[in-house]
Amino acid sequence: MHLHLEHDDDPKTLQFVAEKDAESERVLTTPEFEADRDAIKAMIEREDRLIATTRRGNWLFDFHRSADHPLGRWYRLPADLAPLPDAPWEPIFDLDAFCARENKLWLWRGALTCPWEPTRVLICLSDGGSDPIRMLEFDCEAKSIVEGGFDTPAVRSHATWLSRDEIAYFGSIDRESSTRSGWPRVGRRLRRGQAPADAPILYAAADSDVYGSCAVFDPVLAGLATDATTRPIRIFTASHEISNCSLFIEDHDASLRRIDLPTDIDFGFNQSHLVWLAKTDERIPAGSLALQPLPLKPDQTDTRRILFSPGERQSVSQFLLMREWCAFVVSDNMEPHLFVLDLTKPDAEIQEIALPADVQTLSLQTLYSDLHLGDDTLQVYGSGFVQKPSCYHLNLSNRQEPLELKLIASAPSYFNSEGMTSFLLEATSEDGTKVPYHIALPKSWTKGELPVLLYGYGGFDVSLGPYYSGVIGRWLEQGNAYVMAYIRGGGELGPNWHRTAKGRGRHKAFADFAAVACDLVARGYSKPSRIAGNGGSNGGLLTGVMATRYPQDFGAIWCQVPVLDMTRFHTFPAGKAWIDEYGNPENPADLDYLRSYSPLHNIKPASEISYPPIYIESSSNDDRVHPSHARRFAARLEELGHHPLFHEFGSGGHGGDGASSELAARTALGYSFLRETIVKAKGA
Repeated sequence: MHLHLEHDDDPKTLQFVAEKDAESERVLTTPEFEADRDAIKAMIEREDRLIATTRRGNWLFDFHRSADHPLGRWYRLPADLAPLPDAPWEPIFDLDAFCARENKLWLWRGALTCPWEPTRVLICLSDGGSDPIRMLEFDCEAKSIVEGGFDTPAVRSHATWLSRDEIAYFGSIDRESSTRSGWPRVGRRLRRGQAPADAPILYAAADSDVYGSCAVFDPVLAGLATDATTRPIRIFTASHEISNCSLFIEDHDASLRRIDLPTDIDFGFNQSHLVWLAKTDERIPAGSLALQPLPLKPDQTDTRRILFSPGERQSVSQFLLMREWCAFVVSDNMEPHLFVLDLTKPDAEIQEIALPADVQTLSLQTLYSDLHLGDDTLQVYGSGFVQKPSCYHLNLSNRQEPLELKLIASAPSYFNSEGMTSFLLEATSEDGTKVPYHIALPKSWTKGELPVLLYGYGGFDVSLGPYYSGVIGRWLEQGNAYVMAYIRGGGELGPNWHRTAKGRGRHKAFADFAAVACDLVARGYSKPSRIAGNGGSNGGLLTGVMATRYPQDFGAIWCQVPVLDMTRFHTFPAGKAWIDEYGNPENPADLDYLRSYSPLHNIKPASEISYPPIYIESSSNDDRVHPSHARRFAARLEELGHHPLFHEFGSGGHGGDGASSELAARTALGYSFLRETIVKAKGA
C-alpha cells in the first residue's frame, strides 16, 4: 500500500507531503493558533525559570533557549553562587552562532565530562534533531572549542572518557560497526586527531544485539582508593534487546568476564557495588532491587542484599549509585517515596526521606556531572500537573547533619492553577484489570461536556508520570482537562505490567486505553465526542489503533511520529530493535497477530464506518520511526474516503526538537486541531 511513500526523494512523495502540509496549515492556522504559538514560544524562552544545574569543577552549568537565541546557549556560573535566574550567568557556547557559521542545524544533546579535567567536555550535538550525534571537544575554562580536539562524525554514537586523551567511542561509522538495528556495536579506543576507523577495537557486541557500550569508574581518581596501582573498573554492556543485556567486567589481565546476572535487568555501579533491578523472577522476584559487592574476582562470594521487593501496585521508578550512597524512588500506587542507604556501613538501615506534601512525581540527579567528582549531594525535583516544580538538595556526604531535603529554588508559575485539581483514578479494562490514570481538571467545567486530552504510551517498559508544564497549563486554563493513562506495556506498576502487553499481549494495552476513555464518560466528566486520544511513537501506534478499533470512544485522534504498519516496521534498521517488543513479522503466527491490529491494515471504507477526525504528525528527518508510516496511513485513509489532516515537519527528528519558534508552532497546530474538534464538538 503506497510503498512509493517510503522513498523520501520520490517526486510523488514530495508532492504528497507538500499538498497535505498546505491543507493542514490552511485548516489549523487560525487566530487562536497564533495566540497559542506565541504564548508557548514565550514560555520556552522565559528567563525566570527553575534552573536544573550541573556542577563541573568550580562552575555550575545550564543550557537554555531565549528570544534572542532560539536554539540556545550554554552558560556557566561560579559554584559558590545560588543558581537563580538573576545570577551573573556567563554564556560560553552559543549554539545559534555555531549553526550560523556552519550553515547547518545542530541541536543540543548535553555534554560528557572528562573526569580527569572536569571543565573539558564533549559537547553532543544532534543533526537536526535526528539520532546521529556529533561530539565536539570544548574547554569550559577557555570558553572555546578545542583546536585539534575530538570532533566525531555525525552518526549514531556515544562515548565514555578513558583518560585525558582517550575515549571509548561507539559509533555507527559503517555497517561493520553497527548492529542490524543501526546502533553502534563496536567500541574503539580513540585518541585526539585519530579517525574512528583507524582506532583499535576495545569491545564489540554482536550484530544481532541492539548496541554495545562501556562505563568506567576510577577509584583512585575519585579519591576512594589510595593504591595508585588500583585499576579503573570497566564494565562493557551488550544490549541484546531493549532493556535486556549482558554485563562484562574487565579483569586485571584485560580479559572480559561476564558478570553472573540475569539479562532482564536495569543496573548501575560505582567503585564498590552494583545495583540491579530484576525484570523477571529468574533470581529474585520481578521488580526487586538488589545490591551486591562489585564482582572484582571470579571466586567472589555472592552477598546480595535485597533493598526492595514490590507489593501490589508498587515499583522502583528510579535508582542510582553515588560514591558512597544508594538512592531509589519507590512508586506506591503512583505515589513516590524516597529511600537512601549508606554504603560505607555494612549493616546500614535503609532510610526514608520525608517529602513535601502533594508531590506527584519525583526525580533524582546528582549535583556533580560525574561520580568521580565532588561529593554525594543529591538534587531532588518534585512536581505535579498543577504543582510547580521545586529543587531540593539532600546532602548525603555530611553525616553529621540530619537527612532532610533543603529547598534550593522553585519554578515560577507558568499558568494560574487556582481552583485546578489533579488526582488518581482507576478504570476497569475488558479483562477486569484496574488501570490507573491521573486527571487534571480546569477551574470550572460542565458535567458531561468536558473536553479531555487523553495521553498514553504503553510500551517498552516506559513509565509515565505527572509533570508541571506551561503547555498543559494553557490547555487547562482554556477550560479543558488533561489525562495521563498508565496502561499495560509501560513500567509504571513494575516489570510485569510491561511484560503482560508485550508481543501477542499488545491488545491489552489498547483495551486499557479505551477503558480509560469509557471511564471518563461513566464518571460523568465527558462524552466520546469531547475526548481526544494522543500519543507519539509507540503511542502513535496506540492512537492509530484507537482510530481503527475503538472509533466510537473518541471525538478526535492526534497521532504523532507513529508506528502504523506492523507488517513492515522491521524493514527499516531501527525497527529491528522492536521485534522483541512487538513480535517478528517474518514469523507467520506473529504476522497474523500483528496484522490483526496494524492500523494501516485495518482501515475500513468511509461507506462502512465514520472515524473521528485524525491529525497525523511526523518529521522528514525522523530516522527512528520512518515518516512513511504516517504518510502511508494518511494516504490509505484518504483512498478509502476519509479526510485526515497530515503534517510532516522538515526537521526535529523523532523527538520533535528544534528552535523555540518551531517547537511552539508544532504544539500549537495540535492544539488548534483539538479546538476545531473536541472543543467545538456537538452532540453525543
